Amino acid sequence: MNEKQTAKPAIVAEPLLPAAEEAVALLKSMQLIRAFEEQVRRLFAGGLVPGLVHLCAGQEAVATGVCAVLRRSDWIASNHRGHGHCLAKGMPVDRMMAEIMGRRSGIGMGRSGSLHLFDAANGNLGTNGIVGGGIPLATGAALSAKRAGRGDVAVCFFGDGALNQGLLFEVMNMAAVWRLPVLFVCENNGYGEFTAIDDVTAGGPPTGRGAVFDIPSEAVDGMDVLAVREATLRAVARGRRGDGPSFLVCTTYRYGGHHVGDRQDYKDAEEARAWRAKDPILRLAARLQGAGVAGADRIAAWQAEAEAIVAAAAEAAKAASEPAAEDLARAVYA
Repeated sequence: MNEKQTAKPAIVAEPLLPAAEEAVALLKSMQLIRAFEEQVRRLFAGGLVPGLVHLCAGQEAVATGVCAVLRRSDWIASNHRGHGHCLAKGMPVDRMMAEIMGRRSGIGMGRSGSLHLFDAANGNLGTNGIVGGGIPLATGAALSAKRAGRGDVAVCFFGDGALNQGLLFEVMNMAAVWRLPVLFVCENNGYGEFTAIDDVTAGGPPTGRGAVFDIPSEAVDGMDVLAVREATLRAVARGRRGDGPSFLVCTTYRYGGHHVGDRQDYKDAEEARAWRAKDPILRLAARLQGAGVAGADRIAAWQAEAEAIVAAAAEAAKAASEPAAEDLARAVYA
């Protein structure tokens, strides 16, 4: 078992529940992401998704908690496990599903697939198959935002495997020197592909990688969407007022393997049970029920609605055509 990853977080004050409308929106976002990922899993098993897919079920609180704070004009850059980030930032469900299934109605006309989802209209610089590949993209967007004086921020999502990439240190240094409005978000799910992060990472807690550059760095319970939201509010406020970058290390867990075909022989049942007991959707649902915001029936109805949305998107994608040869170079050159 990955002992550090399953250790209990430090005792901190419970995050405040936001206004009812926003709290419900957070829950619905996570429900949609979970439903989407489960639908993709089924489609892949049925041979309807080409290539490999990397699902984020279990990690919904990070994507939702961060993107809930952002404006449409803010930018994000994602990674290979990026479906949740894309949905939370506003990518249309139907066009995203079609893209993953390689259909012409997809957001990239079916040519890009899961690893290269891109949505400029909603400030999404794209998912990325290169470990840490989104880090310089978001930082470049932050430089652009600062020079334009728009008050926008940029966010890069990356996994714990990117903590040991030299690119991260180079970019963090540049962002700190130039005081760029960029938020570095590490989703530490304890594993880089099939290897426990503790087995290959030296140097103490991951927050130290930001602290060495004098970047405000914070460890966050990545299974609590309210905790992620509160930490992001602080970080984004710093960026908007010109105080430079921030670094969040969100400790979370992926319920599935590195990719759908991964049998997860490197995990044990006790570890999985411990993390599933912290399920971010169930935790927020319990808070809403306890506060009298919504009962179990309404929460179940929202989940059913999310499942219906993604099921309809899947059926529409199945009926759509595949890209044609003449589509290959469309929208590639200005």
